[in-house]
Order: sequence, then C-alpha cells, then structure tokens
Amino acid sequence: MDINYQYSKKRGDFGRQPLFCEQGPQLCDSIAPDLAERRRYILRNPVHQFTQNTPSFSQHIINTIRAEYTNSGANHAEGGWPKDVNVADPEATQRYRRKIEKDDNYIHCVMALSPGMEHYVLQNNAIDMYRAYYAEMAEAPPLERNSVRIVNICREPTHPPRRVRAICWHPDGGHQLAASYTYIDWDRRPLAPAHSLLWDTTTPQEPLLSISLAGDAIMDMAYAPRAPHMLAAALLSGRVGAWDPRAGSAPVVLCPPHIAHRDMARRLLFIHSKSGQEFFSSGPDGVCKWWDMRNLNEVTDELIMDLVKSPTEPQNMATAFGVSVLEYESTIPSRFMVGTENGLIIGGNRKGKTAYEKLPARFDAHLGPVWSLERNPGFLKNFLSVGDWTARVWSEDCRESAILWTPPARHRFTAGAWSPTRLSLMLLVQFNGVLTCWDLLRRQQQPVLSAQICPEPLLSIRMHETGTLAACGSQLGNIYVVEMSHNMAQTDKNDKALLTSMFERESKRERILESRLRELRLKQRQPAAGGASALALATPAADLAAVAAQYAQTVRRELANL
Repeated sequence: MDINYQYSKKRGDFGRQPLFCEQGPQLCDSIAPDLAERRRYILRNPVHQFTQNTPSFSQHIINTIRAEYTNSGANHAEGGWPKDVNVADPEATQRYRRKIEKDDNYIHCVMALSPGMEHYVLQNNAIDMYRAYYAEMAEAPPLERNSVRIVNICREPTHPPRRVRAICWHPDGGHQLAASYTYIDWDRRPLAPAHSLLWDTTTPQEPLLSISLAGDAIMDMAYAPRAPHMLAAALLSGRVGAWDPRAGSAPVVLCPPHIAHRDMARRLLFIHSKSGQEFFSSGPDGVCKWWDMRNLNEVTDELIMDLVKSPTEPQNMATAFGVSVLEYESTIPSRFMVGTENGLIIGGNRKGKTAYEKLPARFDAHLGPVWSLERNPGFLKNFLSVGDWTARVWSEDCRESAILWTPPARHRFTAGAWSPTRLSLMLLVQFNGVLTCWDLLRRQQQPVLSAQICPEPLLSIRMHETGTLAACGSQLGNIYVVEMSHNMAQTDKNDKALLTSMFERESKRERILESRLRELRLKQRQPAAGGASALALATPAADLAAVAAQYAQTVRRELANL
C-alpha cells in the first residue's frame, strides 16, 4: 500500500513570483521605555518558542450510506368525457369543447386552476428543462418593467449656479440641445453671467458654445424648424433676437428697443410659415407679438391678451393678462393658446377680425400661474396644463372643468410634457426633484413610475422627438438627460383606440355635468331674484337699520377678540 499522496497544483494558482532584495532596516516608530513599569518585570533569557511555517493537511476516507433513486412518471393523454360523447369522433369532441368554452364559468375555472397547476408543473422534476415545449405557439413579448435612468448630466460651470430657464432640442433629431440660464434678483437684474450654453449630451464634460448679449439675459430660446442653424431667443429686456452658432456667440440680429415688449419677453415659439423663420413671443406685459427673423425692425402682428365682452368693446393694456407660457401646434397654423399668470388659459385665433373673435376661448385652469401648456400630439383637442399642485387634461369642448386631473401633490408641479411616441404618457417634474410618469391608460390616481432625479428642485422638462429621452433642468443649473424603458416609449396597437374612447367618455361626462350645473344655476337665479324684490318691498327701514347695527356689533366683537 502506497502511503504517499501527491498534491498537484496548477502553475496559474501559484501567483506572482516573489522577488527579494537587500534593504536596510526602517524605523517606523520609537517608544521610550517607562522606567517605573520596567522595574516590575524581569527579563527572561533565553526564550524558546516552537513554530511551523507550512500548513498541515490530512486525508480521511469513509463509506457513507448509499441512496438509490428512480425516475417515474405518468402520461395522462385523455380526460374524462360524458357518456353521450363519442371519444373516437373528433367532430363530437370538438363540438363539446366549443360548447364548454362558451360557458361563463369556464374562464373562471381555468383562472382558478392555473396557479395550482403552474405550481405542480414547476415542482415536477420529471420535466426536461432543456427541451423546448410549445414550440408551435407564437412567442409572447417579454414583460419589461417601467424604469428610467440618468444617461448624462450637463453641469453648469458658472458660480454661483444659475437656474435652468428653458431647454430646446436640436430639430435634426440628434443629441444637441440649447439651454438658457438666469440668476436675477427681485428687481430683475442679473446677479451672474447671463450667457446660455449649447450642449452635446454625448459629451457633457463641457458645452459646445456659449451665446450671450452684454447686459441682458436670455429667458427662452428655440431652433428654427427649417433653418436648424438659426436660434431665436427672448431676452430679459423685452427684446427678441437671433443667433447663428456658426458665426460665434454674438447675436446676428436684434429688434430695436422701441418695438420690444414693455416687460421681459418670457416665452417664444416658432409658427408654421413658408419661410420657416416666423415666430411669436409674449411676456408679463400681456401682449403677443409676431416676428419675422429676416426683419426684426418691425412687428408683423400684435394682439393684447385682454378678454372683451362684446365685439365693439376696445382692448386695454391696463387690464391685459400677463402671459406665463405659450402653446402652438403647426398642424392648425391659425390657432394658438396662452397660459396666464393668474391661472387662465386663453385660446386664440388669428383669423378673427375683431378682438372678440381673436380670443374666443377661456379656461379657468389653476389657482396660480400656468407653468406648462402642451397639446397631445395625437389628440389635438386635448391639452395638458400644469400649475399649482395639480396637472390637468382639458378638452376644447369642455370649458367649465378639466376632463382628467391628478390628485393634489405634496410638492407643487413645475413643468410637464406629453410623450411624442406614447400618446397616453405624460411626464411631470416637481419641486422636490422627483420625475413622475403618468400613463392615463394604466392609472389615473397615481403615477406608474416616480424617480428621484436630484435633491434640488426640477424646473423644466423637454421631451426628445424619439420619445426615449427627456431633458430635465434643475434650480442649480444641472440638466439631467433621462432615458426611459422601451415599454414607456412605444405605443401598443390598441392604445390609440382606447385613449380615443377614454377622452370621448370623459368629455361626454363633463358636458352632461356642465348642462346640469347650468340648469341648477338658472333655477336658483329665478326664485332669488323674485324673493329679493318682494323682501325689499316688505321689509321696513327700521328692521334694516336693526340688522345693520347687529352686524356692526358682531364685527366689532370679532375685532376685539383678535
């Protein structure tokens, strides 16, 4: 019997070859002895200590109890049939199957039995896991979870950080975007350099170009759809201008101050035209002005946002509503919409002859300024508005109330946008830095996905035309490029029909409620008018004086309690 056993080991497991060299001692630390403690000890000399440098191995062989296993299975080829059904006749069995499948209880029975059956199928060890079962059936698409991830972050290099005012993607569908930054005080004076930046999201380390105007700040900007190399911008001073990034950071053309807005130009959008270089702008002064980029020395059209009650009533700048956001759809070139600072949404029509016809629609949307306003890309009658602590979906047929709205959020919404590819998806950003995705076909009471993008407030969002990317601007000047999962960017084949039926159903419900409310108001108005006249005739002057004195006494008592 061989009592030697050789252990083998691969050369790759040895590790690197140790290389030794001569080196003098190195003193790491020196601690002086304590003489008081030294007297308490006796030095032992010599000292003997045994040690073993190599590990010890041992081998032991034992016979364990042997277990025997067998594989067995059952082949269940045919189920139980009623007596009146001939099992050998395929037509009879097929006819009986169709009869059972039409029964209402069939689906409930199958759904009740499927979890237990799935459990036992997965538990059965006799199934060959490497065999392809049900190869003849069509492959089902994989289930993908809703998810978003931050692809890149474009950090603003200026100190102190400036808030992102507006974002616009390049119209060629690439990865370039332009962003305007502002940091102004209460008197609207810039407290930091007022230049805007052009970024390439694939290389966010530094901006491509910086554009600016001395002594002024850019509030909003947009690329020309037919001339992508041109960039129009609205300025803090109320003027508008155009930049060509190929020519440098200075503006190519500016409008003169005497025809500019009286207050800052807050928003700007391009409109549908033959040249593709016409746009309109607006701001807190309550005036919308239309411009041609080729000649900014004059205004092509002008409209005051003052709602008049009759065609003959003139408009007044003193009662005009300050504009906070603009909306325009190129497929309906004569119509536009504006959101005001006091929560109104006004629909405009440039084909009208009078001011009464040019501003035909009014929606009481929010309690504060309207921060975002955008039409659904597939359903132009429906549009999204964002303000205060809610986001609302409106229909042009219902002006009294929105057809859909989100529950009031704990942190207010600051901006929102529709997905250009998935028509039922809208993206909202909040003041606590959270991005919420709402799919109207899946949930209406809560978002399908909420993601904490950053700790600082998010103030703006702009969707890419492919529907997979979204640019979110924050208060500290960072632009977060967010990529959504495939199922959030793609529309299913039945989504448009389902969304159409849902919008029609909700619009019909609101119209019924509006008509019912009008009837109730009319019924309340008629007896109130008659009762007030009769009460005025029957009530003597002494009773009126007593009631007035009692009311004044109540007011004085409440003021004293304060």
